[in-house]
Amino acid sequence: MEQKPTYGAESIQVLKGLEAVQRRPAMFIGDIGQRGLHHLVYEVLDNSVDEALAGYCTHIMVIVHQDGAVSVEDDGRGIPVDVHPEEKKSALEVVMTILHAGGKFDKKSYQVSGGLHGVGISVVNALSKMLVVQVKRDGKIHQQTYSRGNKTSEVNIIGNTKETGTLVKFYPDEEIFPETEFKYDILTGRLKELAFLNKNLKIEILDERTSKHEVFQYEGGIKSFVESLNLGRVALHPVIYFETNGKEKIQAEIAMQYNNSYAEVTHSFVNMIHTIEGGTHEEGWRTALTRTINDYTKKNKISDIKLIGEDAREGLTTVISVRVPEPQFEGQTKTKLGNSEVKGLVSSIVYDKLGTFFEENPTIAKLVVQKIVDAAKSREAARKARELTRRKSALESGSLPGKLADCQERDAARAEIFIVEGDSAAGTAVGGRDRKTQAILPLWGKMLNVEKSRIDKVFGNDKLQPLILSLGCGIGEEFNIDKVRYHKIVIMADSDVDGHHISTLLLTFFYRYMRPLIDRGYVYVAMAPLFKIKKGKDETYAYDEKERDKVLDQIGREGVGIQRYKGLGEMNADQLWETTLNPEKRYMKQITIDDAAVADQMFSILMGEEVGPRRDFIFEHANEVKNLDV
Repeated sequence: MEQKPTYGAESIQVLKGLEAVQRRPAMFIGDIGQRGLHHLVYEVLDNSVDEALAGYCTHIMVIVHQDGAVSVEDDGRGIPVDVHPEEKKSALEVVMTILHAGGKFDKKSYQVSGGLHGVGISVVNALSKMLVVQVKRDGKIHQQTYSRGNKTSEVNIIGNTKETGTLVKFYPDEEIFPETEFKYDILTGRLKELAFLNKNLKIEILDERTSKHEVFQYEGGIKSFVESLNLGRVALHPVIYFETNGKEKIQAEIAMQYNNSYAEVTHSFVNMIHTIEGGTHEEGWRTALTRTINDYTKKNKISDIKLIGEDAREGLTTVISVRVPEPQFEGQTKTKLGNSEVKGLVSSIVYDKLGTFFEENPTIAKLVVQKIVDAAKSREAARKARELTRRKSALESGSLPGKLADCQERDAARAEIFIVEGDSAAGTAVGGRDRKTQAILPLWGKMLNVEKSRIDKVFGNDKLQPLILSLGCGIGEEFNIDKVRYHKIVIMADSDVDGHHISTLLLTFFYRYMRPLIDRGYVYVAMAPLFKIKKGKDETYAYDEKERDKVLDQIGREGVGIQRYKGLGEMNADQLWETTLNPEKRYMKQITIDDAAVADQMFSILMGEEVGPRRDFIFEHANEVKNLDV
């Protein structure tokens, strides 16, 4: 009889030092894909930003090096290098090699810290094949080197200096990360955000691979952030800004501006962390905003309509930034603030200061309130449109759009829907799909400019209405994510300009009207190949020019046939299955809130009424256009 393994004290594994990080990196940085890779840079940045928050750092320099490394240098105080009283080694080595070691836990060193949400620079050290740290402090330049979390040198003095600060240069470990190439656009997105959130802090980036160089510094702080988010829209008034007086332990600042669009754009942060799921700071702002506007409307006898929060936030762009000594995070992605005391603080600031602003600026107040009253009327029209949609659906067979080729699977977790443009591509997709789990919905009719349309127009749009019906989760007040019929909603557009336009519109639509779908990770973009490369009987697919060239270098260029696909309709059904539909082989991009926010802003710029920002955007990105259909 086979003896069962015993479960005793010897079964308990103790992972020493940073071994736990190397064994389970996703527990510490989210994943080992693009997100986790770039998170390494953010962890190092956290330390520099904390020095800025404490009032000691004014300049941060980020360099993406030719050899694959990234370095972050600041002009803060420099990590202490003297001997730690308990650990009996340099404080620098303690910070670099012990989890959760640092000055963040001592409230004397840092009153508020962005790094509290993070895991510390020791994790970056553990996941780097090589790391070099230099500290300018006490007139000397100190240096120590590491490999995979282990020191490879002592702390050595390598020179003299009159400056202070810290430089960390690291090489991600390719044994842990499948892809170690840093993306400039991902990094600049976070750097720009940090510069907005830290008024006057200068953050610079240089990419040695392409010689791209940018400097982010904003005198207006989050006021400048709101102005940037509103590019392409017509602002109804200057940015309204208020903050706490600095006496409270919790600090808050809020910037908001109404514009001529119909979309709400809200970004909230806690200690520089983007709280994409909101939390108590957003709740406090929303409650006070609606109450202030209702009070003003009633007092000035502007309208008898009872306004709700959705009305008050139409066409409003807001940035909320709070700094909390002991933040409590909750929610699926740990990016939802749970501190109950923050709600009351933010609510009282907004109610007091926005009410005062309205009293002192009656012209702006009446303009804003009239827009909100119009929004309420539109909401009522949307309700009627919903009822009409329901009645129309009831008359149709099964209440689903006639052109939807549905799947047999009724478990949403195992069902997928592919949204394609036009009947040709849809026909190919229907022929190539797995009908058990994959549904195909062709889009047809006129593309709606959601930038200039209220929700009642969205309901009636012949392109978006079938999509709303197919997904089954409703929209607006009636949205219920638990009723969604598919947990993979895949945008499958062509790779040309029209395809990118459709993808951008759909991402913007999901971001504005069905954002929880993105929060839950249900929205994807299918990556269809651009090229088929054939040599003899062998066929290979390439998704972009870079991959095509890599394949050609491997197989040789003689006797090679290259087919470039202009659209999905050019593929036959088995090719589409093999490259884009087959779960075993396909490549899909899962959309995050950041991706959708970029699409939303791009759409606002390109489709809004402001000519200047649109012209600037086109000039700035002209060199990136490779295949323009005219």
